[in-house]
Formats: sequence, structure tokens, C-alpha cells
Amino acid sequence: MLLSLFVALFLADAVISLADDSFILFFDSHVLTGIRGLLAPFVLLMAVVIYVLMGLTPMIPKRLFLPLTLFNPLVVLATFPLLIYFFGRIQQLACAISFYQVVLGLFILYRIQGGFKFRWPVLAENQLHMRRFSWRNLSVFVLVNVLVLLPLTAVYIAFCARLAVDHFSDGFMALRSEGLIVQSRKYARTDGKTIHLFPMAHVGDSDFYQKLSQSFPTNATVLMEGVTDNGNLLTNRITYERMAASLGVAEQQKEFMPRGEIVPADVDVEVFEPATIDFLNLVMLFHSKGVNAQTFPLLMQYSESSHFQKQLFDDLLGKRNRHLLQEIQTWLPKSEQIIVPWGAAHMPEIGREIQKAGFRVIETEDHVAIRFGGGGNQ
Repeated sequence: MLLSLFVALFLADAVISLADDSFILFFDSHVLTGIRGLLAPFVLLMAVVIYVLMGLTPMIPKRLFLPLTLFNPLVVLATFPLLIYFFGRIQQLACAISFYQVVLGLFILYRIQGGFKFRWPVLAENQLHMRRFSWRNLSVFVLVNVLVLLPLTAVYIAFCARLAVDHFSDGFMALRSEGLIVQSRKYARTDGKTIHLFPMAHVGDSDFYQKLSQSFPTNATVLMEGVTDNGNLLTNRITYERMAASLGVAEQQKEFMPRGEIVPADVDVEVFEPATIDFLNLVMLFHSKGVNAQTFPLLMQYSESSHFQKQLFDDLLGKRNRHLLQEIQTWLPKSEQIIVPWGAAHMPEIGREIQKAGFRVIETEDHVAIRFGGGGNQ
């Protein structure tokens, strides 16, 4: 009965997911998202239970139920590279995944019943294997998972993480065996003006921030990152103290004290859309207090429009980058050296735009922002 229920729920989840993704993609409607959110956890839980049972007993036909139990984890792993290179088509990707889930569910149903007869229970008792327990089955199951699947998954995830960091940062940031590496780039123009881009991280090793601070020339103009909130629109202070403590590193705002002429070059939060401000307040509430009885209901009530993601990126990156580029143009006639220590996510667009203005890369230098294995916080 458990196996039949799992097949039915898997297929129901597939159909509802396909309908939900289609409504979102074509009509910007989330009418089925709630139902999908209620059903999906049960399907995932049953998949885990049945996967474990397949290791304990050879009764369950693996050729039929292994594809169903592994569908979601395999899809997650398979979509990592697609999300890296086709992030803007995430909704189309979700719709395609749901379609394949429907196809898989129908195919397994057809294999079990020898056609689309829709009898209940879906799996007849005579389709189960006779042996209830086998040490050989359990041993092979444990060995394959511990010695093959887990190591391969870890290596694959590490590879995808490295790929994602390099792709989205345009090489300004990289994951290496020794740690998180950031690459500073110095640009020069024929008139002698220079712009030095320093990719930053909100948390990192204290010696990284200290050495970087001391390396800045005292006669340089430093255009600093940091969104202001003059209208007190943010109900929760943006802090990375909790993240820094959990990673055993330091906060940028506490350790990074650069030399030179410091110029605030960021926007005020009032230029963000209201939906972005609400999202930031929710995120920082969770970041500061975690998931508890107060914050969990807020998460369940939160919903976003289909265009929110684009709007969020424009607020957090686009508007701020455009403002920074204006500040660069303002200070270029006044300073021979401009230093821009901003987040790594801003660097690709800033680098492209200043090259359009006649600057070219003349020097690069790698810095270890977070050293794996510790040793960075002296």
C-alpha cells in the first residue's frame, strides 16, 4: 500500500507542479503554488523512506522505484550547471522539469500495470520480490551510498560551486583548494588616470582586510560601498555578525579601514522599490533571529511577483552600479588614482563599463579573502 500511495502522490505532484509552473510562466498566476507546497514535502519524505527501505529489503523492485526516489535529488544536481548559464530562464527550466516528472510518473505507472489501467492498489502483491531481508542487499546499498554516491556528489557540488563563482563574478572571484580568492584589477587610461577595482566580501579573514587597508595609497580617492537609510525604511539592521561568527572570520565593516580620501559612493535605500525593501526586511529578520515561532509565519505568508527577481537584481546591483559609475566620472577629473573596494558581484559590470570609457587592464593580483582551514584571523 505504501508503494502504491507513493506512485500516486508522485504522479499527482508532477501534474500539479506542471500546471503550477505553466500558470506562472504563461499567466503570472500562483493559484496552485499553495497546494503544491503542501504536497511536495510528503512526496519527498516518502521518497526518502522508500529509498531506505530498498536498502533494507529486496522486496521492492528497484528498476521501478529507484528512478522515482532519486528523481528530485538528481534533478537538483543536474540543474546546477543550467542555472549557472541560463539563470534568466529559470521558470522555463522549472516547467520542463515538471513535464519530465509527469512523463516519468506515467512511464513507471505503465510499467507497473502493463498499460494505463489505473487499478488500485497500483502495485499488486505478486509484483513484490519474495525475500524480505538480505545482508548482501544491505551491504551493497551501504557501500554504494557511502563509497560512491556521497563522494561523487560532494565533488560534483564543489565543481559546480567553483564554476558558478567564476562565471557570475567574471573571474573577479574564484574558489580554490586554499580558499576563496578575489582578484583585484588595475585599469589605466592614456591620460595617466587609474582605477583600481578591489572585489570585496562582507565577511573574510581579518588579515585580508588589514593588509588591503594598508596597501591603499594615501593620496588615492576611495569610493566606498554602503547603502544608507536616511528615511529609516529598513526595520532590521543589515549585519553579517552572525555569518562571520559561524564561519570563524571577521566582518568587513569592523576590520576594513582603508587609507586615502574616503568618499561614500552608494545610494540610499529610498531608491529601491517597496517590494525590495520588504524583502530585505524579511531576510535580515531571519538572518538576525533565525527560524522561530515569530518568523516562520512571515515566511509562509510571503509571496512575490514573477518580475520580482529582475526588480531585485536591478535594485541591488543595477541602480547601485549606475550610481557608482556616475561617482567615478565625477571624481576622475579630481584624482589621479581611484580605488573601488566594492562587492565582487558589482565588479563585472563596473569593469566592462570603465573599459568602454577607454581604460584597459594593466595589472592583476590575487588575494585570499577566506582561507580554508583557518589561519586567517590573527
